[in-house]
Amino acid sequence: MSPATTRRQLLHTGAGLGGWLLLRPAHAADQLDEAIRAWTGGAPVQTGRVKLDIAPLVDNGNTVPLAVQVDSPMTAADHVVAIAVFNQKNPQADVVRFTLGPRAGRASVATRMRLATTQKLSAVARMNDGSYWQHTIEVIVTLAACLEELE
Repeated sequence: MSPATTRRQLLHTGAGLGGWLLLRPAHAADQLDEAIRAWTGGAPVQTGRVKLDIAPLVDNGNTVPLAVQVDSPMTAADHVVAIAVFNQKNPQADVVRFTLGPRAGRASVATRMRLATTQKLSAVARMNDGSYWQHTIEVIVTLAACLEELE
């Protein structure tokens, strides 16, 4: 193998790696948007009425508590039908989905999740009138979870 060929291969590899690094964050944002779009059926999603409560800085991504509240009177005429939480960079974009009705009394749910790395999370609520509302927040993770070890 000649030195010119080695240099050429190194430049191609470096350019490919650089392109991959530039496109990867865009893919992560697309994963979040795509998951929300799939759940809403492409309906427009408005900002407001939903509050995603999670620590903005997480020391350990293995078990992260989160809560979602939706501003709704929870009456037969105006109530939350479902709440879903999505993430940007975990292996699966869907975190959890809750089904509610007017008898729930409050549109409030809580759970725990794992976070692979620093990323955006979105909580989306489907109302009985067919509208969708969301809140998105970025969470910084210092010790990541959801990592697979290669043998």
